[in-house]
Amino acid sequence: MNDIYDLLIIGGGPAGLSASIYAGRAKLNTLIIEKSEIGGQVNKTFEISNYPGARDSNGPKLMSEMREQAEDFGVNFMSAEVTEVDLEGEIKTLKTDKGEVKGRSVIIATGASPRKLGFKGEEEFTGRGVAYCSTCDGQFFEGLEVFVIGAGFAAAEEAIFLTKFASKVTVIAREPEFTCAKSIADKVLSHPKIEVKFNTEILEANGEEMVNYAKFINNKTGETFEYHAKKEDNSFGIFVFVGYAPKSNLFKNILDLDKFGYILTNENMETNIDGIYVAGDLRPKQLRQIVTAVADGAIAATTAERYVIELKEKLGIKEDTYSPKKPVKENKIIENNSLGNVSRKSSLLNDSLRNQLKGILEKFKNKITLVSIVDESNTKSIELKDLILDIADLGEKISTEIYKVGENLDIETKINANKYPVVALLDKENNYSGVKFHGVPGGHELNSFILAMYNLAGPGQQIPEETLININEISNSTNIKVCVSLSCHLCPDVVVSAQKIAINNKNIESEMIDISNFKEIKDKFKVMSVPAIIVNDEKIYFGAKKIDEIINLIK
Repeated sequence: MNDIYDLLIIGGGPAGLSASIYAGRAKLNTLIIEKSEIGGQVNKTFEISNYPGARDSNGPKLMSEMREQAEDFGVNFMSAEVTEVDLEGEIKTLKTDKGEVKGRSVIIATGASPRKLGFKGEEEFTGRGVAYCSTCDGQFFEGLEVFVIGAGFAAAEEAIFLTKFASKVTVIAREPEFTCAKSIADKVLSHPKIEVKFNTEILEANGEEMVNYAKFINNKTGETFEYHAKKEDNSFGIFVFVGYAPKSNLFKNILDLDKFGYILTNENMETNIDGIYVAGDLRPKQLRQIVTAVADGAIAATTAERYVIELKEKLGIKEDTYSPKKPVKENKIIENNSLGNVSRKSSLLNDSLRNQLKGILEKFKNKITLVSIVDESNTKSIELKDLILDIADLGEKISTEIYKVGENLDIETKINANKYPVVALLDKENNYSGVKFHGVPGGHELNSFILAMYNLAGPGQQIPEETLININEISNSTNIKVCVSLSCHLCPDVVVSAQKIAINNKNIESEMIDISNFKEIKDKFKVMSVPAIIVNDEKIYFGAKKIDEIINLIK
């Protein structure tokens, strides 16, 4: 990490990716830093119908194509969280949880996060009926009624999406009409499963264990009305989509912000500091769409390019010092070397993804073992077996042990195999690491599965010294279950954090639970939102938590 990049981009959403494509094409040595997953909020978008040229696309697909395009131009990617910035001077320094990076210019494209509304009961019942992501939590409301709070594009789109699960969707809009495009508003208004109440606001949500009561008010007449869950349902859902809050806290007192926290720029995306630019939802604008984000990114990158050229000329640095390397794309199929030379291919992986995984697995320092106990009556258990065999084919330092239920009771006891599907990770000395996956880690959880192996085999992700000390101070035997859905973009970070704690403390066991496969856990703990953290099968906590927050929960 001693290289000085021409351009550092914080954020891997459409604005950051667009900027990286333009920068890479201009042969700027470019690094994108993203703390979660490439694509950002767009990955939650079920359908994209208004992005030019993308007639049949969705968020994850479009973002994946953008990333590949950036990689074609030699753009580098780093999975890390920026914790501190020094933006003054000719060389900018970003401190991350994986070390320092330096660059001559910086584009900030951190975007925004969903706002909470602040009604009575919102915090108390988050995860118990109140939710903010339909793709993450919509499945939990199968056959139930749901309310969608909001009148903008997100509320309209999410209302339509929720009709796939809910028996009825009621949109609560404080405005007298929708504030989004008429085309999508008309879709909502004409949908047979959707009712819209304009000039209406939510006052309160309540219940015993789950939301089963809500109170609303008509802001024109002052009339209030209540909704009680049907006796046969015992609950309903409240999805809040009332806009986004800019992720600008890191730049307070450094860059000029407006009263809402958005970073101020001119039309060239320039801020009040030379060499620092902002793109996407982080800056004030009338329209927050993918198309405006990528436009911002393109403008920011071309402005940064001019700045870097002038700076290099000033410093006497030759302009042609960087030659981007295009990624090698192979179609080579590696035969299984430890399982009878039979190549097991998982439907969750394609050749492009296998090549990416192979590059990561080649970095492993120590050997690890994936152990799976297969329940042949469980289709997911068989699907998991195929996935781990496929991945094991790609890395020389990964071995597998596959047993049928009851075939090796010693190993079942060793890894506490009490539910299926299951795969556990053993370290180089064949000891149980405390890390298990119950479910097939596809979708967003493929990242957490790969990172679990990477962190166990080494070199692993860096953990701050203070955090590591706090982990080692935990002396009580503790089980952490992180309940996820494979469509949840917030869940992998929580899973990885819990895994890090387990890997570094033998007293801790961390389990990823794909809640769709374990109704008994969902019902017992009333899980209606993910991520959800269950500690010692007693206490449950909802929402995304960082590693230090999880440590505090289990101490």
